[in-house]
This record gives sequence, structure tokens and C-alpha cells, in this order.
Amino acid sequence: MKSISVKAYAKINIGLDVLRRRSDGYHDVCMIMQSLCLHDNLTIKITENEGISLKSNLAYLPNDRRNLVYKAAALFMEANSIKCGLEINLDKKIPVAAGLAGGSSDAAASLKGLNQLFQTGMSDADLMRLGVKIGADVPYCILLGTALSEGIGERLTPLHPLPDCHILLVKPDISVSTRQVYESLRLDAFTIHPDIEGMKKALVCADLDSLTAKMANLLESVTIRMHPVIDEIKKDMIQAGAMNSLMSGSGPTVFGIFRNKSQAEEAYTYFTDNYKHAVQVFLTRPYHPLLSPCSLES
Repeated sequence: MKSISVKAYAKINIGLDVLRRRSDGYHDVCMIMQSLCLHDNLTIKITENEGISLKSNLAYLPNDRRNLVYKAAALFMEANSIKCGLEINLDKKIPVAAGLAGGSSDAAASLKGLNQLFQTGMSDADLMRLGVKIGADVPYCILLGTALSEGIGERLTPLHPLPDCHILLVKPDISVSTRQVYESLRLDAFTIHPDIEGMKKALVCADLDSLTAKMANLLESVTIRMHPVIDEIKKDMIQAGAMNSLMSGSGPTVFGIFRNKSQAEEAYTYFTDNYKHAVQVFLTRPYHPLLSPCSLES
């Protein structure tokens, strides 16, 4: 095998709680993560030349160690004492800096693809131990599906899958600093935390109504204060028929969950038809690696 192509799946947080600030400056979180059919594509080729060559369809992305794909590949090659060269092509579909773990997912896909390409036999647990050195979301992006994420995001527990539904993503034309959001977060006795346990029970029962009613993201209390447009998009999403709408991660992407396909498609048309706040809009579905493949690609 001289080359391999792999997919890197986007994620959303259908529940995000922050428990405490740690002494090391990070925060302990409790999140429910969900993979989406929306994905990037990576093609990795073995070359005779030494070193890593990374190219992307987005000219502004770095092609050195600042890019998590490059960083993951270099880490994998070093860990397995592999000396040959690599040529990596990254076709980006997931919005950049959007709260959808696009960079982390690309890094995870790079690790998984290289493991297959060189047949090194590393387990997912082995790859996760490498991945956490790159970023807290990388281990989840190796696991995929529906999962509880704890600690700084590295402790993962698979959950019952999110029932099939249609997920609309709207990214506004704003930038959000994850570090600034967490630094601005204030936790006290009056903080209302998301009902993560209730969401887990709803997943066990495949109760989409109960699950969407409980969806919450504690970071919205910070990001919406900085960027009120996020709240406006959420309200417009529900007005367009979403069962509920939430910001993913620290933002700025907003997603809505729809049970009905035609209603989701109508909402997609509404948000793509000169909607003033949207720069990128996608209609997708949940991705589960052990279930049937995505029937609706974005």
C-alpha cells in the first residue's frame, strides 16, 4: 500500500458543562459529543523524499507544524521510528475555527490513516495517547460516534447513539477565541449547569424530544454576551422549525436539530438564501461508525 484516503468527521456538542477551573489553568468539562457526516478528506502518500509535504485546498492554512495534520504525522512517524517521506493532501469542507473540531478531526484521521498505511497495529487507545499530545479533542475524534467526554476532554465513554435526525449548521462571520471564552467564564453557586445525566438517559431511550429539550452549552453564557448574533441565529433556527438550537463548543457555529427532512431542507434554503448572518451553511446528519453509513452527505 503506497497511499490511503481517510475521512475526518466534524463534531458538535449536544451538551457542554464546565465543572471547575483546574490548578493547571485548564477546565474540567463534561460534554456529550456527536460526530457528523460532514467531513474533510485526507490523502496520504508515501514518497521517496524525506520529510512531510502538506497541501490544502485552502491557501491560508499553514503547511508546517502549525497545522495539526502535519503535527500528527510527525508525531506518528517519530513514535514508530519511520523514516520515509509523506505527501499529504487535505481537502477542507469543515469550517475553520468554528467549534466543530475540524483541526482535531484532521489530526485524528491522519493518525488513523498512517496506522493503516504502515500497518503498525496501534490500537485506538494507543492512537488516543498520541492524540491527546496534539489537542484535547483529538482522542474523541479517533473514537467518533456519540460519547461522554470528561476531564479536559480526554476521558471518553461511548454512549447510546443519537437517534437519526437532520442537523443544520450555520456559521456566522465572526471569530471566537476559545481561550478568551474559558478565561471569561465565571462559575459560582448560582451557575445553572446542563442536565448531562438527563441527556444520557434520553439517549438510552432514543427519546429525541427529551434530548433536544435538555440541550445546553454553558459556554453560551460567555460567547453570546460577546457576540449576540449567536442568540439571534438560535432563535431564527427554532423559528424555522428546529426542535432546539445550540452553539457548538465555544462557537461560533450554531446548529439546529430537525426530525423532519423536508422541514430541514426548507430551513437550509432559508439560511442560504441571503440570510444576513450566515457565511457557511451545511445540512448533515449524525455519523456513527458502527451503524449504517451516511445517506446524506454535505
